[in-house]
Amino acid sequence: MELHISLVERRNIAAELYRQLRQAIVDGRLLPGEALPPSRELARRLRLSRTTVTTAYTRLTAEGMLTGRVGAGTFVSPRASDTAPGARPGRRAGDRHTALRARAVWDAVPLATPYATRAEFDFRSGLPDAAHFPHERWRRLLARATGADAVIGGVYGVPAGLPALREAIARHIGVARAVAATGDDVVVTSGMQQALDLVARVLVAPGETVAMEDPGYGPARRLFTSLGLRVHGVPVDEEGIVVREIPHRARIVYVTPSHQYPLGTVLSLSRRRELLAWSLEHGAAIVEDDYDSEFRFDGRPIEPLQTMDAAGHVIYVGTFSKTLLPTLRLGFLVAPPGIREAIHRAKFVTDWHTSLLAQATLAEFIATGLLARHIRRMQRIYGERRELIRTTVARDFPGRLTIVPSSAGLHVAAVAERATAAEMTVVAERALAA
Repeated sequence: MELHISLVERRNIAAELYRQLRQAIVDGRLLPGEALPPSRELARRLRLSRTTVTTAYTRLTAEGMLTGRVGAGTFVSPRASDTAPGARPGRRAGDRHTALRARAVWDAVPLATPYATRAEFDFRSGLPDAAHFPHERWRRLLARATGADAVIGGVYGVPAGLPALREAIARHIGVARAVAATGDDVVVTSGMQQALDLVARVLVAPGETVAMEDPGYGPARRLFTSLGLRVHGVPVDEEGIVVREIPHRARIVYVTPSHQYPLGTVLSLSRRRELLAWSLEHGAAIVEDDYDSEFRFDGRPIEPLQTMDAAGHVIYVGTFSKTLLPTLRLGFLVAPPGIREAIHRAKFVTDWHTSLLAQATLAEFIATGLLARHIRRMQRIYGERRELIRTTVARDFPGRLTIVPSSAGLHVAAVAERATAAEMTVVAERALAA
């Protein structure tokens, strides 16, 4: 790599060159065995005499920091770290000046580190089984996408996403979920979390209220809070969110109607109509997070809120983290006409566009029927596991755990009838330790 030496406004050039080279070795920026530029080349680049450079190299060699090989060049000594007294990392922020401090709201946002570990028996919600992902087919499509014009053109893409992928998503959710959308309505995002971020940026200002289910999806709550929004929890019963408890001041209502997170209940048809009427009366938006309902095991699905919406108040949000893999970081939203342009602009200023290579691969994956085939296969596998959990809980925990009825999704919830929250926390900690 290019070795950066700063000699601007330095008086003792030879001593400064020696000091900066030595510090780069001490800090670990130059690693044992790495080659330094030839003295003649470094002298030319820094506009110094070659003698100045060779003097610094010779001094560092004498200290055991560098080693020379005849005909090969000058290298950092394999024992440089042992011979460097007082080795320390680079200067820390705050060593000489007052350190920057983030807003206090970020202290309350945990990092999702538990999701970065593996478990022999994995009961974490929302994680598909990566062992059954069609890796080889995906690799072939990825290799093909690498040669596609949209990728090798070397230019930035449209913020809303590749037209081929937007059309493919619109067709897929139109068939699988009866969502009324065209490719123009779809915006490709870097996961569902970014979709929520875009909606919040466009529709609400700091200090305004967002209503969401309680209990509800923690990452969404933390996102809204980080944007300076007031988050109001609305209770959930056996029919879903209790609409009469939504505060009148709410500008957005975030719901998971097809498979409530985390309980798994389905928002009843009467509640759906009530919620749509509420949004129309108060001029509020509904964000419908349909994160994993494509895995349906029994019962007849109720129409999505987006399909029932005649006023353009529902924003439909989906993700491929559950149907495929979280590592892909691919999601989407279906924007009503009134906010479509604003969503495109918000996506542009956020990250311009999601990876074109991943988009092109996914577009082909959907168009060739591989996504539908994968979902059908996984629905059978997950259905068997779901039934095993349900029967095991009923057999081994009678009177202690009661399964919450649900008909779709990647997780089931159970209510601990006689245990306290503190006791269940201990159970979870033991499970994690094991």
